[in-house]
Amino acid sequence: MLHAMLLHLPPTTLQILLPNLLFEGTKWAILGVAIDLLLRILLATIVILRKGARPSVATAWVLIVIAFPLLGILAYLMVGESRLGSRRRKAHKKILALFDKALFHKHDDPRAGEIALDPIDTQIAHIAQRASHSPATSGNRTTLIGDSQECVDQMITDIEKATKSIHSTTYIWLDDRVGEAIGNAMIAACARGVTCRILVDGQGSSAFLKSALCRRMRERGIQVVAALPTHYLRALFHRIDVRNHRKMMVIDCEIGWMGSMNIAAPEFAVQPRFAPWVDCMVRLQGPVVRELQLIFAEDWFLDTNESIEELLKTMPEFHTDGLPVQIMASGPNYNNDAVRSLMIASIQVARKEIVLTTPYFVPDSDMFSALCIAAERGVIVHLVVPRRNNSRLVALASRGRYSAMLASGIQIHEYTKGLLHSKTVSVDNLFSIITSSNLDRRSFEINFEVSAIMYADSFARNVRALQQTYMDHSVDVTPASWGPQSIRQRLAQNAAALVSPLI
Repeated sequence: MLHAMLLHLPPTTLQILLPNLLFEGTKWAILGVAIDLLLRILLATIVILRKGARPSVATAWVLIVIAFPLLGILAYLMVGESRLGSRRRKAHKKILALFDKALFHKHDDPRAGEIALDPIDTQIAHIAQRASHSPATSGNRTTLIGDSQECVDQMITDIEKATKSIHSTTYIWLDDRVGEAIGNAMIAACARGVTCRILVDGQGSSAFLKSALCRRMRERGIQVVAALPTHYLRALFHRIDVRNHRKMMVIDCEIGWMGSMNIAAPEFAVQPRFAPWVDCMVRLQGPVVRELQLIFAEDWFLDTNESIEELLKTMPEFHTDGLPVQIMASGPNYNNDAVRSLMIASIQVARKEIVLTTPYFVPDSDMFSALCIAAERGVIVHLVVPRRNNSRLVALASRGRYSAMLASGIQIHEYTKGLLHSKTVSVDNLFSIITSSNLDRRSFEINFEVSAIMYADSFARNVRALQQTYMDHSVDVTPASWGPQSIRQRLAQNAAALVSPLI
């Protein structure tokens, strides 16, 4: 329309108007460029101030913000900060006031606190206790189970014997044969008067929350709650990909379960081509179970505003034949660096051997350096990861590190019998870690995770034996087999490595 009007104007009028129009257009263009540049500089400054302690993370975000107008700014605002939102921050302060008390960490039996750790174990225990205020306790019976079906069968047996309460937190609950079996066992428990509370992650279990199984469980009296429910409008106020990644169950405050297994069959119906999922769990009895109960109580309050503080007064039985164990919670509004610090410290104290198994290996520069230095000083370092990963980006970023790791002497094993999902660490056959945490930034800084540290050589040997079965079914990656990578491979791996601080 403006174009047509200009065509009908006299030449003298056009001579007067055109310079003014061009000037106005240029002025607005310059203003737009200036505003865009100012926003990018402002956000880059914020990134440097907030992420400066992690240069690799800060550099990645600064590059994204500068390279991609508006899109980079939007991405940072949505997922650049581990934000829970103002309501959840206030709720967390209330949680600490309710539950972070010495009386909830102290067992009535004085023998639970009478624990003598060697100097190395003591250093690890300090890191874990600093994170979640949970001390190491003795008198705990521990059973490591590396077979998913055996885990499910024993869980159902424990549920069938429950008399008071069943509390479960999981990232993924599937409406499959395992989800159905455990759900039915809980329905039966609820029918005989057992209180059942279930927290499932709002994103990881989104399909389950809409399923007939979930509806039936709720109708039969089970309290099923979505942890950290997701909605894209929430992105304006908090980070929507902060997830509750814990996998644990507490029965009558006497039996605890934790580890890497979701409530899902190993054939994992949502991603069957990577199946079976290979997991491990630890079954706990003793004073340390109350720490799992405490973690559940905090999570439950965060998403329901209901306090189950009274249940924390239950004292699990002290077992004279038990072992020293420590539980460590981590996540947003906790000590977010806790898992990362725990892993780096474990690498640094290793004298003979350290074995790590994880499905997702995207370490930051500090952890990567610690692993390489450990191998260079003569420690045997084994890393076991799945050969076929369900995350293409993670696989590329992991393999981008292979050449440097092999050059340092790290022994890399790629598991071939499914997707290795176990997250375990064993150090010198002295202590071991079973965790829900992957070896990546998401688990270290963003997700809610739970870890158990076992200060007993007998349990460490069991973990090491399980890890050996993984290595026995793996392809060893050697300097000869890895060989020079093609330009295309190196480009893909290095590109993934550039964004790895953000994964």
